[in-house]
Amino acid sequence: MTKQFRRAACALSALAFTTAPLSAQETANTPYASADPLVGTGGEGHTFPGAVAPFGMVQLSPDTDTGCLIRECYGHAAGYRYDDPTIQGFSMTHFSGAGHSDLGDFLMMPVAGDTVVLEPGDAKQPGSGYRSRFDHASETAQPGYYAVTLADAGVRAEMTAGTRVGVQRYAFPAGKAAHLLLDLRSSLYNYPGKILWSTVRLRPDGTITGMRETRGWAAGRKLFFAIRPSAPLTGHAFLNREEQVPYKGFQGPSRGADDAAQLHGTALVARLDFGVLDRPLEVKVAISSVDEDGAVANLDSEVGGFDAVRNGTRKAWEAALGAVDVDAPAVMRKTFYSALYHTLVAPSVLSDADGRYRGPDDQVHQAKGFTFHSTFSLWDTFRAEHPLLLLVQPEQRNADFVNSLIASQQASPFGILPVWQFQGRETWTMIGYHGVPVIADAYLKGIRGFDPAKALDAMTASARYAPYGGLGDYMKLGYAPIDREPEAASKTVEYAYDDWTIARMARALGKGDVAAEFEKRAGNWRNSFDAKTGFLRARKADGSFRVPFDPTAINYGSDYTEGNAWQYSWFVPQDQAAMFKLLGGDAAAVKKLDAMFEFDNSKVDYSHAEDIAGLIGQYIHGNEPSHHVAYLYSYAGRPWRTQERLKQIVESQYKPTPDGLSGNDDLGQMSAWFVFTSLGFYPVAPGSNEYVIGRPFLDRAALNLPNGKRFTVVADGLSDANRYVGRVTLNGKPLERSFLRHEEVVAGGELRFTMQAAPNKNWGTSQAARPFSMSTR
Repeated sequence: MTKQFRRAACALSALAFTTAPLSAQETANTPYASADPLVGTGGEGHTFPGAVAPFGMVQLSPDTDTGCLIRECYGHAAGYRYDDPTIQGFSMTHFSGAGHSDLGDFLMMPVAGDTVVLEPGDAKQPGSGYRSRFDHASETAQPGYYAVTLADAGVRAEMTAGTRVGVQRYAFPAGKAAHLLLDLRSSLYNYPGKILWSTVRLRPDGTITGMRETRGWAAGRKLFFAIRPSAPLTGHAFLNREEQVPYKGFQGPSRGADDAAQLHGTALVARLDFGVLDRPLEVKVAISSVDEDGAVANLDSEVGGFDAVRNGTRKAWEAALGAVDVDAPAVMRKTFYSALYHTLVAPSVLSDADGRYRGPDDQVHQAKGFTFHSTFSLWDTFRAEHPLLLLVQPEQRNADFVNSLIASQQASPFGILPVWQFQGRETWTMIGYHGVPVIADAYLKGIRGFDPAKALDAMTASARYAPYGGLGDYMKLGYAPIDREPEAASKTVEYAYDDWTIARMARALGKGDVAAEFEKRAGNWRNSFDAKTGFLRARKADGSFRVPFDPTAINYGSDYTEGNAWQYSWFVPQDQAAMFKLLGGDAAAVKKLDAMFEFDNSKVDYSHAEDIAGLIGQYIHGNEPSHHVAYLYSYAGRPWRTQERLKQIVESQYKPTPDGLSGNDDLGQMSAWFVFTSLGFYPVAPGSNEYVIGRPFLDRAALNLPNGKRFTVVADGLSDANRYVGRVTLNGKPLERSFLRHEEVVAGGELRFTMQAAPNKNWGTSQAARPFSMSTR
């Protein structure tokens, strides 16, 4: 941007209707003040900077480009990209860090003056259409609050959100007429024909309601809205743009305007006029998956205007982020709390204030005794995101997640748990039945408030649904054959892990026959492991391994899911000891781990693979199959090697800046990895009730647990030089093993590390000191 434009933007931010200066409390070194929603909005993070309450239904955030081509849209999966120069508008729904996209529902944009342009213009041509240039110097992003100055419009825009509402506040230039555009044509990952139907109508009390049905990532998704402005309309125009020739703009009523009380079609735009205002315009918006009346009821369920909603959501974020108290240098502190913030955005509330929601069968259901949540990116989040929420969120919230999964299974036309679900609709993206470990891990760690018998039935039904993902062959042959099922090697090992968690829960419930069935299936990973090459490989139905074989090859729809043999050969979290034995023992496993991290990629081209980011050799931190691998040295009795690799990953993959995430955050999984790792332990095998000890990255951290107890982690002598664990004590007593038990954490107490410059090659090395493996415990 030019200096002149920066000066203009800064001048606009100083208008009379700007936000009041932050209080001393807001600028203090609190968890709330340390969290930065802008982290991950550039690079490959795919996070959004806008306003959302913890697990809120509404994610009110700016969109910088909704008209991109599909390939270009990958970088705009969250609607906003930090290096874009313009904002197209503010929409109500967004994913946080997903590798795919949709949403961007009900985009609104303020317009000042007499001329209102109907088209958004070209993102690559600042100043075109109704979009507006902006400067990051005018931006403020805090948990639950976002503000920016729209330089072309001369409008100061502020956003906040409650659980089911979003509130926008616009300060228009003095003496200029105020308008809002509601563009129902706009959507993220847009393409011709995506909008199946939309409606907008003006109710007698001045509330604007409507709906939209789209056939995007989740087909046939319906969403309804209710809008209530703080000032009365002085005029409006509902326009159907399906068969009209685009034109630059209009003044007052124009060709194509329909001033009737309602309009329907597939390309609707609403112009809302408010005349010249003497105070900022507040616009309260609620959404519902059920109907317009549900959206209106949600609108009424959260009382008060902008400041009331903002203050309520701020208190909710202060409580949520206060689950962990951290002492650390400023950069590490900001990185930590920004990561913790991103773990608390999803799964999102979907049920209305009265408990109704639209399920996977497209029917309206009633949640009784729980709040229905959706946005389950389970292939990603079963690993660390959900285990973290068990430690930092109340039991009721975690029970809500489980009840939502069970309710979705019961309403599913196929009778299976969600795979990748949002707003109650299934996308069938990714593999496995990873709702299973989420439920098992919750139950085994003491979460109640759901029916465990129904839960186990939902888990086994998902694991026995033969038409899904090669499960028929998997149950018959012990593996998914690549000549009948794409990504078969990955599916085999992921199914086997999920099966182990079913067995664990069945044992806990006294269902010995079910446990025996799934314990046997948990060993199916062996059927695709080629001991000769030391890699997991795809097998054909006749039992032969597919050739040719290249362990570095990454091709979507091929043998592996978003990865290759190097990453997936380590995915046996339920029995790493047995896998190490097949590799030739602990020393051979360590040698292979080192080869993975030190692999020379100079002759490997991954430019065709979108999710392959954050490479350290063949370790790919920007995608989930690698996330547990650095901890595997501890399974081989070399915990100091885990400590070395963790430092390498943390320093190269995370920083508190817009480009501070090496890969898409995937609804909090990348961030959850960092939260756990910085505390000093990680859940390599959810369902085992164990955490593998790594090394801390914080001087001191205290988990304020949901049961009211406090678990403190202290790192004595932590410095860049003192990167190794010398000694560990738990509640003052020496801890010689390289793992923690969940019951030890939730009992409260103190885990104390003494850090030193040289590796301690005597700590955590014995067989009894190593983390869980089926074959050894």
